[in-house]
Amino acid sequence: MCRILHTIEKRRWTRAILQVVCVCVLCVFAPDARAAVGALDVVKIEGRDFVSVASIKKFYGFTTISRKGNSVILEIPKKRRMTLMIGSRECLMNEVKFVFTHPVMLSGDTACISRIDFAKLVDPVLRPRFIKNAENFGTIILDPGHGGVDAGATNSLGTEAVYNLKVAAMTKLMLEKRGFKVVMTRESDRYLSLQERVNLANARTENSLFISIHFNAGGSEARGIETFTLSPAGVSHYGRDTIASDYTERAGNEHDSANVALATAVHGSVLRRLGTNTFDRGIKRARFSVLSGVKHPAILFEGGFMSHQREARLIHNERYQKAIAGGIVDAIAKYRNALKPTGAVAVPR
Repeated sequence: MCRILHTIEKRRWTRAILQVVCVCVLCVFAPDARAAVGALDVVKIEGRDFVSVASIKKFYGFTTISRKGNSVILEIPKKRRMTLMIGSRECLMNEVKFVFTHPVMLSGDTACISRIDFAKLVDPVLRPRFIKNAENFGTIILDPGHGGVDAGATNSLGTEAVYNLKVAAMTKLMLEKRGFKVVMTRESDRYLSLQERVNLANARTENSLFISIHFNAGGSEARGIETFTLSPAGVSHYGRDTIASDYTERAGNEHDSANVALATAVHGSVLRRLGTNTFDRGIKRARFSVLSGVKHPAILFEGGFMSHQREARLIHNERYQKAIAGGIVDAIAKYRNALKPTGAVAVPR
């Protein structure tokens, strides 16, 4: 156990981890801001609009595109890399996993990404400074999930509600030291309905971010971190087919692009902090009630599986909790910088 915990700090500083994970994830590729969608090749596949990967290469200034079997790689060598797999919904951008709504498809011999994935995921990640309604902010709303009669996930070591609160409290202290104003939806082990959490968040009229903190449970082999944003209109909840209500705009959809940019910053930053002590389950879209109603850029972060034997011990340890909190804080600072009209932003080094 001690050796496992020791690796959290030790591996944070190893060159191998820095080279693999600590790379530019929220990055600006600096195409002309006046460039229109007309600069992209849009084709119909199975009745949906798709954008050719070749035109994406040109639009964002990637220097190379290569294909080996079903793998398609866009790259600026030693700087930026985007990996796609034909027939798969998974995409890696600088080794951080994203889950598309639709699989990568072929039009003839040309790989293509669905237009909704391009517009609602790829573009906000690659060009955060062009997000229209993303503004500077000074307030962070932290939402420790569950609480009171709702313990969330449980195991022999503790409850999710308690772990959520501990990580949120650590995050609050770190953010305040950096000059942010922090609001907590709960500061004790008490129950709040999802609507009460939404109401507390929306009571903040100043520009704010909303981060809901959770831990996971599942099969005994399931492990790793994942980050959720609200599904855009027309996109289903992760893991199920689209239904009629998915086409309805929610309050949270006002910030679709900012949501995914914030998720990218947090997910990548926590991955760096945890190193090989976690597994990347990806950035995903879902229709959680707490995300649907919040009127600020919002994400829901899952910090690991309490049902996994080894990960449960890590979650119980304060150093692991602090690593997550530190990753969230680093990400918020980098995300704010990414919205500025000057220069690129990297996941914290």
